[in-house]
Amino acid sequence: MELISQHVKGIMEECKLRARDHGLKFDDETLEYIVTNRDMIELSPKVMIPTLYDYWVHDVRVLSGKGMYEAYPSNPYETVINTRPAISFYNDNNPDWLNVMIFYHVLGHIDFFQNNLFYQNTWDIDLTGQALSDKRLIAQLRSEKGRWVDYAIEFARGIDNLVGYQNKLNHTIMKTSHRKLSKTDFYFDIFLQKIKKVSLNEYLKEITRFNSLYNGGEDFFEQVTAGYPEFEELYKKETAIKIKPDLDVVEYILQHSSFLKEDENNWIKSVIQIVKNTSLYFQPQIRTKIMNEGWASYWHEYLFMRDDRICGHESDFAKVNAGVTSMPKVGLNPYALGMRLFDHIKEMEDKGCYCFDYMFLKDEIEKKNYNQSKNSGNEFIINVRENFNDFTFINTFVDQEFVARHNLFVAGKRFNNSRMSLEYYIKSKKAQDYKEMIIDTLYHPPEMFIDKAGNKDGILYLNHKFENKPLKTDFIENTMMGIEYLWGGPVHLETSEPEASGQSATNYANFWDPASPVADKKEPAPVNWKRIVYAMENRKLSKKEV
Repeated sequence: MELISQHVKGIMEECKLRARDHGLKFDDETLEYIVTNRDMIELSPKVMIPTLYDYWVHDVRVLSGKGMYEAYPSNPYETVINTRPAISFYNDNNPDWLNVMIFYHVLGHIDFFQNNLFYQNTWDIDLTGQALSDKRLIAQLRSEKGRWVDYAIEFARGIDNLVGYQNKLNHTIMKTSHRKLSKTDFYFDIFLQKIKKVSLNEYLKEITRFNSLYNGGEDFFEQVTAGYPEFEELYKKETAIKIKPDLDVVEYILQHSSFLKEDENNWIKSVIQIVKNTSLYFQPQIRTKIMNEGWASYWHEYLFMRDDRICGHESDFAKVNAGVTSMPKVGLNPYALGMRLFDHIKEMEDKGCYCFDYMFLKDEIEKKNYNQSKNSGNEFIINVRENFNDFTFINTFVDQEFVARHNLFVAGKRFNNSRMSLEYYIKSKKAQDYKEMIIDTLYHPPEMFIDKAGNKDGILYLNHKFENKPLKTDFIENTMMGIEYLWGGPVHLETSEPEASGQSATNYANFWDPASPVADKKEPAPVNWKRIVYAMENRKLSKKEV
């Protein structure tokens, strides 16, 4: 692994200038490395962080990757990681024209990392430096504690999707907004409405008085203090409040486990904290896969098509770009879906379609010809890039126009008795159905909270907030065994499971039954859910109905 040559670095710097001219924002400093496919295979299990701590699962994935590469050799174009400075890796055999395209794609990723609000917790962290420190600590602990370190990592990684990413992000945003609370916002939004609970007429009079004094100022607040002597003191108290986030499962174990409080087990806290911090760092990338890849793909195509360095390589670019951004009829390509949705949003905003006038149109021809010539699409998608994640992105902007424009549909699968084979068919072309299908594929970890009413006699009681997605029962026993070890006592887990229906859970068994929902294409009966409590005590799992 080595840094790119000065010639290639010059190409990257030129790409930065052109990308900034079109509204992308990113730090000046970046690092680019040339790597072989072997390097890619060895770094991929560590999410391309060379300094990440060593773990046996990484070695297994390296061996698996080498086997896959021997069977299906391929050249990954690039990989970029969200570090400070941003680090990207490239194949050692890319021609200059391909590097131009790839650099634009990478700059799209870096712009997304450094401006999307869901990455806010990562902006002030040097992950590579922190990971190196963590790696050294774990290596030292291994020399002292032996295999118990790997047990601790295993058990901590078993619950690393319960790290409370949303709570931490919300706490960061609220803390920032709280720190910036102005006197004006406090007076009108909190003091008058929530503390004094003034009438609407009096509230409007205060707004008028505020505007008449050239949008407020010291004179205005001098009069406020004269009328409300307590205002200044209440404002100081409000800005001094420190918001404490709710404890997630991992943090609760760290703070309240009697086992971890023992002196000989205190080192396990460091291991758990390392696993938790690493998980929190990568949570935004899991939750913005479609947006992130779509944003990078949109800009590599947009900027490369306007770059004079494309001359003579138009057909080469078309072939490579089609391989990356082609839209499959069955399955999901996040590059293709995200790129086309950003393009659709820009076009709709340029024509002024995101308004009530357009929404209330019923005539398809009028909708097709609607154009207010706003030409503000570029600024609009930059704002979308900043404030959305995959769920809100798909839920907000996938509409019937988008589905019809790209001929998208929800595919169903059925058994053809005459041909004795499975076949795909078009199940729906409705935007709502397509939207639900995509949302169903998104990363959605279970929401667990500590049920303090059930925390009795040393029991850790976990309550699963059920969202019509059952837990994977194959993992419950091993995961709860790990939690029991870290907690140092019995663990109970309350969740929901489907009631037995009397029918086989495998659809293939129903293909031969003419009366089955699969054979006659009827919708299956609705599932009835029941609450179940799993109990793990002394490494023995049991369960009962609530």
